[in-house]
Amino acid sequence: MINYHARWVIPVTRPPLADATVSVSGVRIAYVGPRAAAPPGADVELGDAVLLPGLINTHTHLELTAMRGLLLGLDFVTWIRTLTSARAAVLTPDSMRDGARLGIAEGLVAGITTYADTSASGVVLQAMRDMGVRGIMFQEVFGAAASQRAESFAALRSAVDAWRPFETDLVRLGVSPHAPYTVHEDLLIDVAAYAVGAGLPVAIHLAESDAEIAFLRDGDGPFADGLRARGIPVGRRSHSPVHFLVELGVVVARPLLIHCVKLEESDIDFIAQYGCPVAHCPASNAILGHGVAPVRELLDAGVVVGLGSDSAASNDRMDMLAEARLAMLLQNARLRRPDALNVPDALALATIGGARALGLDDRVGSLEVGKDADLAAFSLDAIRDAATLAPESAALAAAGSPAALVTVAGQPRVRHGEVLGIDPALAARVKTSAAHLVAWRQSLPPR
Repeated sequence: MINYHARWVIPVTRPPLADATVSVSGVRIAYVGPRAAAPPGADVELGDAVLLPGLINTHTHLELTAMRGLLLGLDFVTWIRTLTSARAAVLTPDSMRDGARLGIAEGLVAGITTYADTSASGVVLQAMRDMGVRGIMFQEVFGAAASQRAESFAALRSAVDAWRPFETDLVRLGVSPHAPYTVHEDLLIDVAAYAVGAGLPVAIHLAESDAEIAFLRDGDGPFADGLRARGIPVGRRSHSPVHFLVELGVVVARPLLIHCVKLEESDIDFIAQYGCPVAHCPASNAILGHGVAPVRELLDAGVVVGLGSDSAASNDRMDMLAEARLAMLLQNARLRRPDALNVPDALALATIGGARALGLDDRVGSLEVGKDADLAAFSLDAIRDAATLAPESAALAAAGSPAALVTVAGQPRVRHGEVLGIDPALAARVKTSAAHLVAWRQSLPPR
């Protein structure tokens, strides 16, 4: 038995505990409560710190870690096209695997123990295993033309068959039809039906941009123009991206809906009715100029919402405490209410909300006896006037600080802000990949 003692323990699903202890036996939590009543065991003194459940990133693209800062300032359609070209021209499976490992290391230092990753290459599953973290890798599939249906679906099934033997108790596989503007409706239906039959979770980028709305509602805009240039016919498909999934029956797979910035009231009603969770990415949505998702309305409708960082290509950091704070501030600003999203609710998005969104809340997301011992502790020593803050506020104030301790299923992964067992040459290799990407970008003709 190991007893982790901290000034504040924040179980999330019940009020914070002062001068408290989380006891870990093997891979699971055995006790959460006052220090004085803790069972006998080896004591680990975390001191003036907040001890949280491991944080959960419900949407990222770890293989793109080397693209940090490469595409800032581009409009969304140009951003997607440049990203796709850069990946094809510069990155290899090995360099993307290294990028994924380094991205996970960055997340671990920020207290993130669970990752929901959308991957085109498929190498992220191995990276998660290598780094000893928990996660779901959603294998992406593309195919905007009806003629691509059979080939794209066969390629997806082949990838799933290839990666499934690498699943573990911590890491599992899912599928991701990328978005309504890159996946034909027949392929969307095929993937959803396959996922339900195979017991695979599903994720899809949805309702992210004005260009996506124009594509579906009017058969117009830059996505439509791009498909027509490839000889792919485009016409009106639906009133909205959410209506589109309902009309196709894709919602029966209860996909994780990534972004959901552009929602109407009926969209929110449908999302709640069909029990689809949402991955909210406030920083990425802001950086790409998409806007602010109606998180308060989603929560009020009973929708499960988690937080995501998105990729390094659209966010300069992976920090769920920072995302939680930003989500709170943006909701309060959008609705002009100081209580639109309060601190405990914001912290819940980064923990139990993410766990519920990924179907993992029976194992992680809160500090409860019997759950897996995914823990993250942050020192309060460097936070000015931390003594005046409520414990949840102190946790959000720790954004940007390295975790003092991180465990995954009871195994320490970070101590004193350092990732244990990381390849010392990893950062240099990813830095080289980043330099090659910058050189490639600089070689492009001026826009």
